[in-house]
Formats: sequence, structure tokens, C-alpha cells
Amino acid sequence: MALFFLLFLVQALLGGDDTKKFMYSMAGCYGLAFFSLVAGYFWARWYTVGLGLFGVIVAAVACWQLKTLEQVFLIFGGLHLGAALLLWGDTMSQAYDGQSAWREKFHMDDNAVQRLGRAVIRAGVSLPFVLAYAFAPRPEQGSTLAAIVALCLTGLGVRALIQMKTWGVMALAAAGMLMTAVAGIDIAQGDSVISVALPALSAVFLLGAAAPFAGSMARYVAGSPAR
Repeated sequence: MALFFLLFLVQALLGGDDTKKFMYSMAGCYGLAFFSLVAGYFWARWYTVGLGLFGVIVAAVACWQLKTLEQVFLIFGGLHLGAALLLWGDTMSQAYDGQSAWREKFHMDDNAVQRLGRAVIRAGVSLPFVLAYAFAPRPEQGSTLAAIVALCLTGLGVRALIQMKTWGVMALAAAGMLMTAVAGIDIAQGDSVISVALPALSAVFLLGAAAPFAGSMARYVAGSPAR
């Protein structure tokens, strides 16, 4: 994570003006992962695993688009896959989400922890895709304003989610629906596959982040009138 933080930061400092915003934002993503892991935040492992899966997806899509196994993408994807695998499992869990203090604070049982973990992982995957659509240079202009709104909802949603706030789930779902609409607009305009893939993938993972809580929220709403 520190390596990619430095790579994106150097690229932002040395690159052209059209890529600076994207490079700085990606440096922020990896810098957050590195800092949170070192600090031992309970959500750090989940977020970093999501970021690792993002790198694997990007490498796979890039190789598929180019119809060849480019070495740079194999290294990029391999390092991300390695990071995700190294953080997987009960041994690494004990140092982060396995801590008892935060579980007691939020009254979390194992099922609740698993649901939260799946949500944070999926949000970690989606965040770089939203950043790429909002800030990365593309031939098509795209719905940049909508992507920035979705980015704000995603950032606020993840923060609220790890604080056990219900509105965080709703913010992630709203961001997912917004990016779904953006993907539909881009398809209707005949944009390139990559331009459509960015909002589509971000929508899938954002809605997936909200999905683990959908059932319990629906049951609560359905049962509330009877109480």
C-alpha cells in the first residue's frame, strides 16, 4: 500500500495537469489503506482487501481489453492480489476486526461483524472506480458532476457505516443507484466500453455494499407499524 501511495503521488507531482486530480485521489486511497493498517483500525483489513480486489479487477479488465498479458498489468494485479491474500484469514483478523473493544462498543456479534466486513470490502472496491470516473481523463466527458456527488455519498457512507449509522447504508445505496443511472446514460450515448465499465462496476459494488443490510432494514420497516 505504501508503494502504490508513493507511485501515484510521484506521478501526480510529475505528471500533466489532466491527470493530477486522479493521481492525487488514488494516492489518497492507498495512503488511507497504509495509515489505517499501521494504526490498527478495526476496518483497515476489510478496506485494504477491497482495494486489493480493485487492483485485480483492473488488471484483468485491462488484459482482456488489450487481448494480451501485459507485464505491467500482471505486476499491478499480482501485487494487489498478494496484498489481499496476505490480509485474508483468521490470523490477520485478530489484529483488526477480531479486536473485542470495538465489538463491545457497538454490540456486534459474529454475524453482524461479517455483514459489516462484506460491506466495507465492497465499498473499498468501488471507491477507486468512482474516483477514476470522476477524475481520470477520458475521450468522453461523461457525467462528472454525478460521479462527484456519488463520490461524496460513498465517502460519507463508508465513514457512517463503520460508525454503525443506518444512513451510511442508505448513502451507499444512493451512490450505487446514481452510478447505475450514469452507466445507463453512457450506454445510450454510445460511449466506449471502458467509460461504461467504470460507473457500472462502481454501481455493482456500491449496491453490493448496501445489500448485506437490506434484509434487516426491510424487516424493521415492515414490522415497525405493528409495534
